[in-house]
Amino acid sequence: MASAAEQLAANLNFSSFSKAKELQKRIMFALVALVIYRLGTYVPLPGIDPVALEQMFTQNQGGILGMLDLFAGGALQRMSIFALNIMPYISASIIMQLMTSISPTLGELKKEGQAGRRKINQYTRYGTVLLTAVQAYAIAVGLEENIAIDPGIFFRATTVITLVGGTMFLMWLGEQITSRGIGNGISLIIFAGIVAQLPTAIAGTLDMSSRGLLGGPLVIVGLMVMVVVVIAFIVFMERAQRRVLIQYPKRQQANQVAKGEQSHMPLKLNTAGVIPPIFASSLLLMPLTVAGFLAEGGPEWMTTVTSMLGRGQPLYIAFYVLLIVFFCFFYTAIVFNPEETADNLKRYGGFIPGIRPGKNTATYLDYVLTRLTVVGAAYLSAVCLLPEILISKYSIPFYFGGTSLLIVVNVTMDTVGQIHSHLMAHQYESLLKRTKLRGKGRRR
Repeated sequence: MASAAEQLAANLNFSSFSKAKELQKRIMFALVALVIYRLGTYVPLPGIDPVALEQMFTQNQGGILGMLDLFAGGALQRMSIFALNIMPYISASIIMQLMTSISPTLGELKKEGQAGRRKINQYTRYGTVLLTAVQAYAIAVGLEENIAIDPGIFFRATTVITLVGGTMFLMWLGEQITSRGIGNGISLIIFAGIVAQLPTAIAGTLDMSSRGLLGGPLVIVGLMVMVVVVIAFIVFMERAQRRVLIQYPKRQQANQVAKGEQSHMPLKLNTAGVIPPIFASSLLLMPLTVAGFLAEGGPEWMTTVTSMLGRGQPLYIAFYVLLIVFFCFFYTAIVFNPEETADNLKRYGGFIPGIRPGKNTATYLDYVLTRLTVVGAAYLSAVCLLPEILISKYSIPFYFGGTSLLIVVNVTMDTVGQIHSHLMAHQYESLLKRTKLRGKGRRR
């Protein structure tokens, strides 16, 4: 059976895509949904002065506003109805995931299967509404000072209602893409926002090169080579895993003794994913943005601290790396529980060769996972420091690397993998239909 599956995968040809009508419908639905999302990013909030808004973003582009606008695909800079994008939903999902590991009640709810997951998803939606309302009110208060044309209670109310409605619509749209389209809908929305800004970044780079600000065509060629190398490196590291051998004992089946089975437990090199860079950037840029506002006309020491913690400065880079490493270990400890995994292996009779079941197995898994996390944290730190060095030292006009590149590569790999799985399933169905038709022909 395995050889047949391998042969089918080897003979997989994307020319069969034209025959996979269901897959075509799913991809078309996802594309239409993403087009609707991009159109919504150009619908502005009512009562906004565009000139004052542009000046504010120019002054604070290096802070958390610039980072959030990167994920929003320019919607925050235009202050559109999707200005908050899907980030409140992601924050609520992460908080709920952390709570399921801390709270015994939510932990038991998670183990109840589909019904428990449905309740947790509902709690996540409630949390999304709450977080969006708080963030929307903060934005309304911030815009009221210099950006709003007619400030007041009515402006705050309309801004909060519009932004909450926009985020909830995107959450619904992401769920529809997941169920009726292809890939993870929430990830694809973020992916579309990041990719939508690439043409502007490339045009700005070519413009600077034509004016001689980047050193000529050789620098552009070097950047292109670097882009390919970094993307290949990320793909390699994201697919890298340590496969721990699991042995199952012999089993008695009727009058025969079945041989012991072997399988592998894959432990990813980067178990935490893109969560550590997101958390590290948010925690580091939030106080910097606040300090930047307070530094204008404030005490001299505030200006000194802000300059020392500026983008590309040694102190900023040191704190950034420390936060990434911390969240790598913190989030990995939440996602993977060695003791629970060891108990599950013991319950089903599995064991690691040379390691006693139970506590020794948990200790061994924790040891392996710790070493993997060290390498994963170093990899994430290197990728996330790349844009800081390019922007601060070489004046590259776009944010290449970091969280955005990690999201783009991971979403692309996941979407291509799902398309591949749909094509495989379509070929399996075609093969089964042919087999049934041949069987009927022989019977006749």
